[in-house]
Amino acid sequence: MRVTVIGATGFIGRHLSAALRARRDEVVEASLRNVDAATQACEGSDAIVQLAGAPVITRWTAPAKAEIRRSRVDATRALVDGLSQLRARPTVYVSASAIGYYGASETATFTESSPPGDDFLAEVCVDWEREAARAGELGMRVARIRTGIVLGRDGGALAQLLPIFKAGFGGIVGNGRQWSSWIHIDDVVGIYLLAIDRADGALNATAPEPVRNVDLTWALASALHRPAFIPVPAFALHLMFGEGASILTTGQRVLPERTTSLGYTFAYPQIADAFASVVSS
Repeated sequence: MRVTVIGATGFIGRHLSAALRARRDEVVEASLRNVDAATQACEGSDAIVQLAGAPVITRWTAPAKAEIRRSRVDATRALVDGLSQLRARPTVYVSASAIGYYGASETATFTESSPPGDDFLAEVCVDWEREAARAGELGMRVARIRTGIVLGRDGGALAQLLPIFKAGFGGIVGNGRQWSSWIHIDDVVGIYLLAIDRADGALNATAPEPVRNVDLTWALASALHRPAFIPVPAFALHLMFGEGASILTTGQRVLPERTTSLGYTFAYPQIADAFASVVSS
C-alpha cells in the first residue's frame, strides 16, 4: 500500500510512518505548508493521512486562534479541493481530529455518538471534520480520529512534563479533578492503521480507562519514583496562556466505544502500564 502522510515529521506522524514502513507499506511524506505540493504527493497513493495542524497549547491571541483554525479547517478545505483534480485519486482519507470536539465537562461521558460542544476548540473540530468529510463526495472512504492526550517519550505534552517530574517538581493542575482522556502513542498508531485498512467515520483515540488529572499526576510520579507535591495553580496558567489555559484546566471523559466495537484491542488500557512503558523506553 502507498500512503501519503501529511504532517509526517510531527509526533504522531513519525511513529505512524515508522509503523507503515515496518509492515512494508510505501510512505510519501508531505506538508500542508505547500498545499499544491501536498496534493501532488497524494497522486497515485492508496490512502492519505492528514495530521497537520498548528499547536493548540499556546496563548490564544486572536492571531493564534486564527492560525489554529486556518491550519486545520482552511488547509483541509484546500487539500480536498485539490484532490478533486487528481486523476489517480486515493480511495482512503484519514483525518486527525481531537476530543476537544466534545467540549469540556467534569460529569459527562462522551463516545463517538455524542454531540459536539460549543467552545472554540469544539467549533474548530466540527468544521475540520466537515471539510475532511467532503472527501467522501469524491468516492473516498473517510475516517476521523478524535485523539486525546498522547503519551510518548519523544513528543506531545509528556515530553515537556518528564523533565519537570524527574526533577521532583511535578504536581496536579488546578484542582486536579478535570478528566484526562489519555492514550499511549502505540495505540494511537494502531488506531490509525485500523482506519487506513478498513474503518470509516469517527473513532475516539483514547484509552478505555480515562483518569482524573490527580490520578494521572500520581501515576507518572510513581512510575518515575518521584514526589509530586507542587501544584500548578489555575490562575498561573491563565496568566501564561489566557483563554488557552482551558485545555489544561478543563477536560472530558471520553470512551473509545466505536473503536473497540470495530475490534481494536488496546496494548495499554491502563495508565500505570502506559507510563511504565514510556518511562522505560
